[in-house]
Amino acid sequence: MCPLLTTLLFWAAGICHASVALLMEEPYGEFGAFNPTGHAAVYLNNICAETPTELRSCRAGELGVVISRYHKIHHDDWIAVPLVPYLYAVESPHDVPRSVNKADVKRLRDAYWAAHLQGLAPPKSGGSPPGGEWTQLVGSSFDRKIHGFQADTTADQDARLIAYFNDRKDVGHFNLFFHNCADFSRVVLDIYFPHAIHRSFIADLGLTTPKQVARSLVAYGRKNPQLHMSAFTILQVPGTISRSHPVDGIAESLVRSKKYILPLVILQPEVAGALTVGYLAKGRLHVPKDAPVFEIGDPAPGSAIGAPPVASPPAAMTVSALPSVQASA
Repeated sequence: MCPLLTTLLFWAAGICHASVALLMEEPYGEFGAFNPTGHAAVYLNNICAETPTELRSCRAGELGVVISRYHKIHHDDWIAVPLVPYLYAVESPHDVPRSVNKADVKRLRDAYWAAHLQGLAPPKSGGSPPGGEWTQLVGSSFDRKIHGFQADTTADQDARLIAYFNDRKDVGHFNLFFHNCADFSRVVLDIYFPHAIHRSFIADLGLTTPKQVARSLVAYGRKNPQLHMSAFTILQVPGTISRSHPVDGIAESLVRSKKYILPLVILQPEVAGALTVGYLAKGRLHVPKDAPVFEIGDPAPGSAIGAPPVASPPAAMTVSALPSVQASA
């Protein structure tokens, strides 16, 4: 019988069995405005990290790991971070903040770095945290909203994934166009669901984007109801941090942006027309607005005044039951 862990995110009834979830993360900041495709990561609820680059099966009470590919963090192709730190830069669900500002985010990330990440991001000469991309490893929910798509897995599939990544050489060669975070998510999901994820030469000009991975996974889930695919949302933590932007595919971002599509209509109307047709035919994924949401609720009964709030687990919601989820194969 599974333990009752009311302090964490139990999306889609994934408590008592193994599952894999694609995390389609919204873009943010100046780079997010320039590149609206966002970030892709994979959450594995039955696999944990012995180290950031070594996987193992979870022990009792552990909550799984988020794994993804990053640019310019150490020299690794992939890095695994436990779920709670990945989302909130703290080690316990009870320490999740109600709201944050920039100073809070820096303090929490620096504290987690000092305890766990100095091997990946060595300190400066004075011992202080370095600059760079390592901040992407912790506190993702401070920066952006995350849309999740989860499906059931088996113990054998989890064991195969652990062996695959532990046995191969973990050397990074990130490439924004053909070896990015979405390509990595495609590799992970292919271990569980062979040939489920594919590029779109129409919607994304042959590149792999987080939204295309989600489209493929939703379409695969519709064809395989035994996977009990479900959708969920992790909200950006409230506070003074700028809000993230919706995730777009490549054709979608061009078609929906006046600064791109209007010059194309004037100078290259055939290209503009092809992009529009590509987006309408193969580029749409409408994330359900009523998907279960991970919310910070009231303090747990008996907790001290001012204690951190408890997370409210959402009810299960399957993709097949949501008419607002639409994906082109």
